[in-house]
Amino acid sequence: MARYTGPVCKLCRREGGKLFLKGNRCFTAKCAFDKRSYPPGMHGRRARFRRKTTDFGTQLREKQKARRIYGVLERQFRRYFKEAERRKGVTGAELLQILESRLDNTVYRLGFASSRAQARQLVRHGHFDVNGRKTNIPSCLVKPGDQIAVRARSKNNAYFKSVPQEMEHRFPPEWLSVDVNTLSGRVLALPTREEIEAPLNERLIIEFYSR
Repeated sequence: MARYTGPVCKLCRREGGKLFLKGNRCFTAKCAFDKRSYPPGMHGRRARFRRKTTDFGTQLREKQKARRIYGVLERQFRRYFKEAERRKGVTGAELLQILESRLDNTVYRLGFASSRAQARQLVRHGHFDVNGRKTNIPSCLVKPGDQIAVRARSKNNAYFKSVPQEMEHRFPPEWLSVDVNTLSGRVLALPTREEIEAPLNERLIIEFYSR
């Protein structure tokens, strides 16, 4: 399965809630979900009134919502679930911790991008160093103590020149620290479930894979 390249606002409508896939646009009047909150498709308006959801359907939608929020493919998501099962903590919390530890999500949480998709693109284009080494793998998992910084040559890029002004309105979570002046950040610790601001019920995801 290839990565989804269609209109992302359709994904929000399918899941019945804002997934904030378009960054700042999601907070404006241009947000497509605010205009058409019903499911996509020619029968979308009627489907929201007559649709009956089974337990399996509810679990599937929650899993799909998590995948779409973090931009992860099914095979990769399943691999993260198996890794979470092997860990000693609560499987659901461990799964979300793995997703939050991805480099693209960390760049987004630090405020260097307005969405995870934009953060993924910036990482792929090689604009970031992790512990002083160029890293262009969005799925790379960060660890406590890791230093993430915009590369020296990338700071002259027009986009990164405007980032400090944008970061005034973005606040990183407590498990991260950021230095706006040097365009760098540090992973202080792995996030706990309480620190993960994701509108997800991980219990349903666990039930889906435990069938």
